[in-house]
Amino acid sequence: MDEVKQLVQDINNRNIKPIYFLMGDEPYYIDKISDFIQDTVLSEEERGFNQVVLYGRDITIEDIVSNAKRYPMMAEYQVVIIKEAQDLSRTIEKLSTYVENPQPTTVLVINYKYKKIDKRKTLYKAINKVGVVYESKKLYENQVNDWIRRVLLSKDYTITPKAAQMLVEFLGTDLSKINNELEKLQIILPKGSQITPEAIEANIGISKDYNNFELRKAIGERNVVKAHQIINYFSENPKDNPIVVTVSLLFNFFSQLLHFHGLNDKSPRHVASVLRINPYFVNEYITAARNYPMKKVSTVVGILREFDVKSKGVGANSVPQSDLLKELLVRIL
Repeated sequence: MDEVKQLVQDINNRNIKPIYFLMGDEPYYIDKISDFIQDTVLSEEERGFNQVVLYGRDITIEDIVSNAKRYPMMAEYQVVIIKEAQDLSRTIEKLSTYVENPQPTTVLVINYKYKKIDKRKTLYKAINKVGVVYESKKLYENQVNDWIRRVLLSKDYTITPKAAQMLVEFLGTDLSKINNELEKLQIILPKGSQITPEAIEANIGISKDYNNFELRKAIGERNVVKAHQIINYFSENPKDNPIVVTVSLLFNFFSQLLHFHGLNDKSPRHVASVLRINPYFVNEYITAARNYPMKKVSTVVGILREFDVKSKGVGANSVPQSDLLKELLVRIL
């Protein structure tokens, strides 16, 4: 995020590079940077003659070079944006000839999503000399929680740790999906508001009481009644609560619990750092560790591996998801 802020600041200060190569597994920042350049470098009047957007599936490297070598009309720069450039992955190295001698009045923006160019090859080295290579990496789950908090803080909102965790567990680590839901909440809630689990339940449709986060907590506490209530809710709403996701999240939890048992330093700060979790949730791990000794945790990890296979239809084709969930819960508890 800091790298993105610096890049934006440089562009605002008119420290503009001839090439921006935006690559990596997380498309959110690639789109944000590309859109920022598209909206900022040229004035609205200049864009009509000096800005072009092309798509990788429709063009060749030669087309990119041809457009990039044009001169701007009545403007300091022209902007050439290549979207979905990963479709040109087989020939992208051919762009190095242009990069070694780029047109100084052209701002060439390459959106290369879900892939990376080889840092040992000519193209990467050439771009690094004259332009910017930005790699957008997928965030870990614990990093997404912090990202949500920082994004909302910049918009004058706050969020509770549980509410942030609900979003991550329901939407995964896809920043674009999470941002879309956050923008909906910002339309509904006034500035200065704190986003709570209740607000998420009311406006996004994620249950604050019946979700994987609460299931994990109930299992960790050995709260049999609560865990069965959640499993029954999942059984009645299988589309919103697929068993594959539940098994995966529980597997991650018990794997971390195994790691927790092996720690010499079990202070909250150290646990949060090593397990890459929000400090708010450390007490859950401490409670679960009391209820599940290391030997039992190892057994549960094995059970979850077994049910991961079953949840994907191997050896359990005719077994309903509800029955698998109930059997899983009984085996764990």
